[in-house]
Amino acid sequence: MAGKKRTKKRNNVLYSKRFLITIITLLIIGTGTFAGIKIYLTNCALPVNASSMETISVVIPSGSSTSKIGTILSEYDLVKSASKFKLIARLEGYDGKFKAGEYSLSQSMTAKEIMQIISSGSANTKRFTIPEGYTIAKTADKLEKDGFIDRGVFMDLIKNGEFEYQFMDVLPKGANRFEGFLFPETYDIFTTATEEDIINRMLSQFEKEFNDEYYERAEKLGYDVYKIITIASLIEAEAKASADRPLIASVIYNRLAMDMPLQLDATVQYALGETKERLYEKDTQVDSPYNTYKIFGLPPGPICSPGAAAIHAALYPAETDYIYYVLKPDKSGAHNFAKTYSEFKKYKNQYINSL
Repeated sequence: MAGKKRTKKRNNVLYSKRFLITIITLLIIGTGTFAGIKIYLTNCALPVNASSMETISVVIPSGSSTSKIGTILSEYDLVKSASKFKLIARLEGYDGKFKAGEYSLSQSMTAKEIMQIISSGSANTKRFTIPEGYTIAKTADKLEKDGFIDRGVFMDLIKNGEFEYQFMDVLPKGANRFEGFLFPETYDIFTTATEEDIINRMLSQFEKEFNDEYYERAEKLGYDVYKIITIASLIEAEAKASADRPLIASVIYNRLAMDMPLQLDATVQYALGETKERLYEKDTQVDSPYNTYKIFGLPPGPICSPGAAAIHAALYPAETDYIYYVLKPDKSGAHNFAKTYSEFKKYKNQYINSL
């Protein structure tokens, strides 16, 4: 019995030694394999051309997957392969963190450097601002002056370009079809943005602002989006003080209900094609469908691009009996509002005497 126990013990020791040797061998092989993988990935992440001095502008579209981004970078020879880029992105924790934009990249960058840039969102963009109350012509002038567009190309697209938006069905044809719909805002765009890209950006911002609630409200008032924006543009052009917007809106609606000419100076300015510091009687006689001193109802279309506050005022006017307003003599830009002509004359004389 004792001999059998010693034999069993000796076998257990031999088994333990063999097991330990196997584990050590596997660890050595595993360490070597890991080291090999590490070397492989390091080589994959190296710059495609470390001596390159060229900068390449690359656009990463919105919603691009890591695989798609890898393909784009591979097409520009910025990474060694799309699949290797995807693998490194996963191992480095960048997968799903990349941001759309236009980026300046180089073949001298490592894959990780490229990932850091694209995930940072530090895209190549430029910014422009279109103030509230600008016309299409004034918008085009500013964009060309600031180096964003070719005016001729821009205006041709305004007149003839094909765009798809919810409000397109109610717009007229011609050069003025987008008057009032190039939403005034500050925009960041890619440096490679075309005239069409800029127009689309502004129109899409309008569509975002004029939401479903606004369409429902317009229908309740008995107007389509085009007429609401026409009214909003009148408010934008006439109101200097923000508190006046819903009050001016009420005057417009009250006059329309009474079939009374709107007699708005801003429409005369638009008809004249110039902004005058002061209008005279002869100016109000200009022959134009936009001259609300001579026509009844709304002008044919918007006279400028209204901002969000003016659009809201057009949809939600104050409830008043006002049918007149005139600038206050304090030069604040605010207006006095009147229900009767005699009250209006009093306020008008106060203003004239202050000049």
